[in-house]
Amino acid sequence: MITALVAALILAAGLMAVTFALALWLDNFSIVDVAWSFNFTPVAALYMVLSPAPGWRRGVVLAVVAVWSLRLAGHLARRIAALHPVEEGRYLELRRQWANNVQGRFFRFFMIQGGLNVLLSTPILFLSRHVDPALGLLEGLGLALFVTSLAGEALADAQLAEFKRDPASKGRVCDLGLWRYSRHPNYFFEWLVWCAFALMATAVPWGFLSWVCPALMLYFLLRVTGIPMTEEQAIRSRGEAYRNYQATTSAFVPWFPRTSARKVVHLK
Repeated sequence: MITALVAALILAAGLMAVTFALALWLDNFSIVDVAWSFNFTPVAALYMVLSPAPGWRRGVVLAVVAVWSLRLAGHLARRIAALHPVEEGRYLELRRQWANNVQGRFFRFFMIQGGLNVLLSTPILFLSRHVDPALGLLEGLGLALFVTSLAGEALADAQLAEFKRDPASKGRVCDLGLWRYSRHPNYFFEWLVWCAFALMATAVPWGFLSWVCPALMLYFLLRVTGIPMTEEQAIRSRGEAYRNYQATTSAFVPWFPRTSARKVVHLK
């Protein structure tokens, strides 16, 4: 496992270095999101090459990771390409904050993302060491949760993309479909994908350690680069409309909308 981890770190660092060079050429650091999503596929492929598991098991694990990783990377690539040459608001804000050393700070940021690719691939590493010739109950449940979560995430992304394509939506907040019940249904189902990976890995000796990955992802989504940065940008661009949306709609777990507690005072 140590050999696989070291090889994965080298691979992820190399991929992120290439991505950083491309970002400099394009003058668009948003593409790190595409690379972060994509990199799970080559890391998983590396683990499967070094795996002692039966061929069918290696194929299933790689297919599951690739379907999720490449779908997400493609979705993000289309969104970023539609905005280019303008960066997404989160990265424009980071440029402002890191104005004294933009390239150096972003290079470290890219390398950290590569490290996270490897850390969050822990369930995949455990699954690559599973030599049982039969599919177990936990793996079956994990696969069922994965399919459900991937479908939910894809639906949330499609609903938001359709909303944005409508010229009448400019300046408005998407509160249709899954977005009526959660301000970030895509993040919620993305987190469930990580729970699915961890559940499958729990079937492997010491695989329960994989649950640190969904726990870490939940922390990032709720406290660091997920919801906080996304909502700061939403308030900057949509103002009071988004604050009203915050007052009525669950932040993460889908739930029924509540009556707004905010009151807008009209001055005469």
